[in-house]
Amino acid sequence: MVISSILAFALALGAQAPAANKVEIVSVTGCLREQGAGTWVLVAATEPVPSIANQAPAAEWPKEPPAGKHSYRLLGVGEFSFPQHRDRTMVIRGLFIKAAPMSRINVTSAAEAVATCVAGAPK
Repeated sequence: MVISSILAFALALGAQAPAANKVEIVSVTGCLREQGAGTWVLVAATEPVPSIANQAPAAEWPKEPPAGKHSYRLLGVGEFSFPQHRDRTMVIRGLFIKAAPMSRINVTSAAEAVATCVAGAPK
């Protein structure tokens, strides 16, 4: 009886404890730039929104480049042929890693939405 009470108490505590360092999957849209050899960032990017890892359907792609205020360093980019999408608006989905001075996204999908970037997007 005592053991089952202790076990029930421990399970209740575990159920109430917040998930520490949970990494969310998000979607962001912005201008793809290369800053140094092989270092890819999304600039003039939107706020991250909860998403799934799969590529966004074309119906969800913007028709015009957004004028976002965020920048994200992109990780795990080797599979995505980013050089051919340089200086274009991309919809990026992946694992969001909040950090200072720049948050990062471990990319799970990438799609070119617009063949240009918003005017004035940082280089």
